[in-house]
Amino acid sequence: MTLKKKLVLALAALSTAVVGAVAIAQSGGRDKIDDKTEATLRARFAERIGAQPESIQRTPFGLYEVVVAGDIFYTDSKADYVVMGRVFDTRTREDITQKRKDEINKVDFKSLPLDQAIKTVRGDGSRVMAVFADPNCGFCKSLERTLLEMKNVTIYTFLYPILSPDSMEKSKNIWCAKDRSKAWNDLMIGGKAPAAGDCKTPLEANLALGQKLNVNGTPTVFFTNGQRAPGALPANHLEDRLAAASK
Repeated sequence: MTLKKKLVLALAALSTAVVGAVAIAQSGGRDKIDDKTEATLRARFAERIGAQPESIQRTPFGLYEVVVAGDIFYTDSKADYVVMGRVFDTRTREDITQKRKDEINKVDFKSLPLDQAIKTVRGDGSRVMAVFADPNCGFCKSLERTLLEMKNVTIYTFLYPILSPDSMEKSKNIWCAKDRSKAWNDLMIGGKAPAAGDCKTPLEANLALGQKLNVNGTPTVFFTNGQRAPGALPANHLEDRLAAASK
């Protein structure tokens, strides 16, 4: 069970105030909170929810933003109530929560160890993305079918075996194949399992990397501007993200 799922269950058990969305009329910067309030919130989150906050800030709309495992929660100064959901600025219609999530989950794409990924080049390969994927992931297979039709892309696939007991074995066999890209596509699009292989793999390193980057599900796509997108994005959304990354 992922940390996010544990948090959801814990919050439900505590009968906290959970909402789907909050509309606000304020926007602006976030303020550093005093040490006493921060200590209280950290202790309460650890005690009541079983989570260690990565950061805590006061928002311009009166609540405190608590970041846990790359996700955002809003709470009062004593963590008696916790809100899960999106906050919007009603004047600009901006999704403030998503903007903050993009900020806190942004990665330095150039720092990714691309030698630990399967490289697939289509066309001139000028547009680049990285994908964390599990060979048993249905949404990953859907994404691969979409990627198959895209032009002029370079795709770095980090094998991220987290879903099923045999995900590790399948990932190992794919990595040890003579043509890794073909073996990956044969499985994800053609349903052809890779032949057994034996070699040194980066799979454990990929798992550690994914945990460090808060990759809690597959597929997760990273773009060269550091932004990420979870799930099997449709082609038009991928095109928009790639265009934004190229600016």
